[in-house]
Amino acid sequence: MTFARITVNPEQMGGVPVIRGLRIPVATVVGMVADGMTTAEILKAFPDLVEEDVREALRYAAEAVRERELPLSVGA
Repeated sequence: MTFARITVNPEQMGGVPVIRGLRIPVATVVGMVADGMTTAEILKAFPDLVEEDVREALRYAAEAVRERELPLSVGA
């Protein structure tokens, strides 16, 4: 899977994935969605983003967790 809107540059933001080189980390956008913000609210907070940026950030995050095993606590 390729991501045209996600960039990683070791010279920018410590190499974390960002949206189109804008210094807006994918993790920030995904966290905003997780906190219950709508796409419209995210776009208002970051006017340089467009709706497709938010969708691709979510697809990127989904692919990232498919590629790794994350430690989870087992419920009682």
